Amino acid sequence: MDTRPAAQADVRPFTGLDGATAARRLAEDGPNLLPGSTPKTLLAIVLGVLAEPMFVMLLVAGGIYLLLGDHAEALFLLAFVFVVIGITLAQERKTQRALESLRDLSAPRALVIRDDRELRIAGREVVRGDLLVLHEGDRIAADAQLVQGQLTVDESLLTGEAVPVDKLPNPEFGALATSGGDDGAALFASTVVTRGVGLAVVQATGIGTAVGRIGQALATTQEATSGLQQSSRTLIRNLTATALLLAVSLVLVDWLWDGRALLESLLSGIALAMAILPEEIPVILTVFLALGAWRIAKARVLTRRVPAVEALGAITVLAVDKTGTLTQNRMQVAELAVGDAVFVVAQPDLPETFHTLVEFAMLATPIDPFDPMEKAIQVFGHGRLAGTEHVHDDRQPEFQYELSPDILAMTRVFSGARPDAHLLATKGAPEAVADLCHLSAADRLAIQQRVEAMAARGLRVLGVARGLWEAGNPDTPWPKTQHDFDFRFLGLVGFFDPPRPDVPAAVAECRDAGIRVLMLTGDHPATARAIARQVGLSERAEVITGPEIAALDDEALRLRLKQVDLCARLLPEQKLRLVRALQQAGEVVAMTGDGVNDAPALKAADVGIAMGEHGT
Repeated sequence: MDTRPAAQADVRPFTGLDGATAARRLAEDGPNLLPGSTPKTLLAIVLGVLAEPMFVMLLVAGGIYLLLGDHAEALFLLAFVFVVIGITLAQERKTQRALESLRDLSAPRALVIRDDRELRIAGREVVRGDLLVLHEGDRIAADAQLVQGQLTVDESLLTGEAVPVDKLPNPEFGALATSGGDDGAALFASTVVTRGVGLAVVQATGIGTAVGRIGQALATTQEATSGLQQSSRTLIRNLTATALLLAVSLVLVDWLWDGRALLESLLSGIALAMAILPEEIPVILTVFLALGAWRIAKARVLTRRVPAVEALGAITVLAVDKTGTLTQNRMQVAELAVGDAVFVVAQPDLPETFHTLVEFAMLATPIDPFDPMEKAIQVFGHGRLAGTEHVHDDRQPEFQYELSPDILAMTRVFSGARPDAHLLATKGAPEAVADLCHLSAADRLAIQQRVEAMAARGLRVLGVARGLWEAGNPDTPWPKTQHDFDFRFLGLVGFFDPPRPDVPAAVAECRDAGIRVLMLTGDHPATARAIARQVGLSERAEVITGPEIAALDDEALRLRLKQVDLCARLLPEQKLRLVRALQQAGEVVAMTGDGVNDAPALKAADVGIAMGEHGT
């Protein structure tokens, strides 16, 4: 009897589903789409405008003038209503069309194996049990488990961490039935493969995916009402109540005290009420807000909700994501270490001591990589070693050892000076590279201390080694594992995601305007501290982390937020909770972000600012 779950039962190893099963799954589960992707209709936009008390007041006033026979006044007021609706429709539809175009451009397609053959389909047609074929540069269409190959995946869209994550296959394909796979094999929808080739079995689609669950949270999150909307609604309610009270009083006085006719008294009361109500305010506010939206549109900022223009000028706290917002979401080489010698990228010339380290880091890296850290190595090497004998763009490896579950390092093998001699270039996790070099305990401890010091400065660190393998004769088979070689440890390469060059000035400008800036990130606390220092966000080194936040109640969290400016290792729901805690403390909160993990907090904030260029 087949004991595998539904997502596995119809899958023959590496042959995929048959067409009939895929069609049945698609009918059962529905398309692989996220919630809330239906654009707002014209009718919904119009009803949203008319639901505002100010516009209800205009409609009522226009209707009263019609009943009184004053057609000129009625048409004048009702024309204002149509002008306001027209401005709002034009602004919202312009933004909606831009968002729809971006969504269409980003809609992924998937390469799957069905009926024993590869087939390219739309991402919406992917179903549970599909076998995905993943290559470098692919956007993963659904949550899946890696079953063959090795991948490096950029998960910053979900986690906020700029450094790609290595993925290794689950060692037993059938084990997925009971274990659900381990974290090292889990792939998530909407993340991007930066290196490698692999096969993965789809475990969840649509709202069942990690990004789908965030989408559900987004759909249930209520958008904040701006201060201007709240004030205008309160003003209209108070003026309406006052106008009605005075109008009724005038009618009663005229009719009962002065003995005037009831109809004449009613007309006097209505005239008084109309004189009190400020019918021009809705028009003036809408026109000025639309002008504001038009002005910031010239700076390439789309205003999805016109009242946000006013709220933007009233914020007291700016909560910013780190990756892609404060930083460029693009890795760069920041530091090199060879023994006790250290090179910092700000230095103009690269000393000879570090040339071999950079040379072999480049040899261990493809010439035209997709992985961000490998790109950084090639850019740095070509920039600092251009025109020297250390650049070998013309050399192609004869063989390559990929990352494996037991060795978190990769080795590329090149032909040497003799047919039976081969040059080895290795890079990977420092502890894995040190292990391949068979270093003494004292040397390993020194390397570990150096790595920890670099990590404390917010750097991601790789170790680099070189080796020479003499095969004996050209027909000798390649060794089965990298442990069969002898390596010499060359040094460490540290990477960081650099801040955007204009961020320090922007942070300073916010502070001068009386706006407090908080960092909300899913990244490591050490990385958060390092970036905060570089951009001048905060001098306070204290960081509150996701696990700490989970242990606090709402009142304790509000008190804690008064003492810290940096929040790290956050889950998407914790960013949302932090925004709400700040609002409950009386703050007007703007939130910036560029990933799906930021979306619920962006929507809940008084002003949500979705960053473009590398954003979603």
